Amino acid sequence: MKESKFNGITDGIIWKQLLLFFFPVLLGTFFQQLYNTVDAVIVGRFVGKEALAAVGGSSSQILNLLIGFFNGVASGAAVVVAQYYGARDVEDSSRAVHTAMILAIASGAIMTVIGIATAPGLLEMMDTPKDTIGDSIVYMRWVYISMIPAMIYNMGSAILRAIGDSKRPLYFLVACCLINVALDILFVVRFRMGVAGVAIATSLSQLLSAGMVWFFLARAKTDESVRLNLRCLRTDWKLMRRTVHIGLPAGLQAVLYSVSNMIILTAINGFGTDTAAAWVAMGKVDAFTWLILNAMGIAVMTFVGQNFGAHSAPRVRESIRDCMIMTVCFAVLMSGLYMTLGKYILVIFTTDRNVIQLAMKIIFYIMPWYLLYVPVEVIGGSLRGIGDTLVPFIITAVGICLARVLWIYTVVPLHHSIATVSMSYPITWGFTSLAYLMYFGYVKKHKINAQTAS
Repeated sequence: MKESKFNGITDGIIWKQLLLFFFPVLLGTFFQQLYNTVDAVIVGRFVGKEALAAVGGSSSQILNLLIGFFNGVASGAAVVVAQYYGARDVEDSSRAVHTAMILAIASGAIMTVIGIATAPGLLEMMDTPKDTIGDSIVYMRWVYISMIPAMIYNMGSAILRAIGDSKRPLYFLVACCLINVALDILFVVRFRMGVAGVAIATSLSQLLSAGMVWFFLARAKTDESVRLNLRCLRTDWKLMRRTVHIGLPAGLQAVLYSVSNMIILTAINGFGTDTAAAWVAMGKVDAFTWLILNAMGIAVMTFVGQNFGAHSAPRVRESIRDCMIMTVCFAVLMSGLYMTLGKYILVIFTTDRNVIQLAMKIIFYIMPWYLLYVPVEVIGGSLRGIGDTLVPFIITAVGICLARVLWIYTVVPLHHSIATVSMSYPITWGFTSLAYLMYFGYVKKHKINAQTAS
């Protein structure tokens, strides 16, 4: 069934609609990042640098490994929903939504089992400092317990963003993040529960966010295309295969990102606890740039997906162009901000002078080069929007993930310094962006123009 109504993404002025869509996504990802950032701030200031390394070091990388994989697979569902919604196909949109929620629940259950069982072994494999490994295990296991609610929230938010609603996921996150902050303070500062306290607070907040998004999607007033009905909660295997076909390369890409970052963190751990804590603190600062880039990636994926589904090549191209310009501006702005004010921002996470000095050195090696990464995010998001994920996966796997691993095992032993480790980031960004630009020239000619003109 086709439904005809005004849709700002397929009918409105693109740059205005991009901004209206982007800022709620940005604020939403900002508050989502606050889940872990607040954990790091609380334990870093009230427990110690060992707890900071436990929450944000190896444990964070391992959590990102599984969560990134299943969220990548789930992104396939957002692409499918966006394309059907752009084509105004209510029935297929609804089937895609219910299939996606089945996938979210199953993914969360698998993550819980695998995560709890493998946490100790993976931490030891990464040479996690002995004075942080115990707290890391506690933190990871508590967070893994809440994986089903986390995946329900992530999938529900992706569905809402796929149809152009980026505001409600923001509202849900703001409420849950504030609760998370309050619980962090209660459990750690008041009850002195340490790392376990921040982990329990995060788990409870995830449960609340899942309840909110499920309640909204099940309401009678919710758009019929995405309304959840327990009686309709079943798997459409054709749509499931399409979802996995699109999402699996994205999930594997996220895994390779995490694996390469884990290998890098293993090298960082070899420099000692102060350097590990500095890397974590730098990462927490750096994360705010990735919020912007990720928000732009989500925005361009949604706009390209809907307009591709609506067979509008000009709007697909215009969406990519406008998003590229905006992302370049943000990347330059964030580079300048961190280069000038980084040391003041780092104080939020730690007051240890040596840790701050080490973190600033890392910042100067990595953060001036954000601009090199822009094509990876924008073009990658655009390709996901049209359902093309296999070649982008290969480009990223080789250009960033494999290249970084080779760098760590070949170049770093010859020049064993934090500078050598850090430079693996801008170097791989540059080569991978070049490959994306070359591939996109082919896609624009043979896929976007051909498909949308049909």
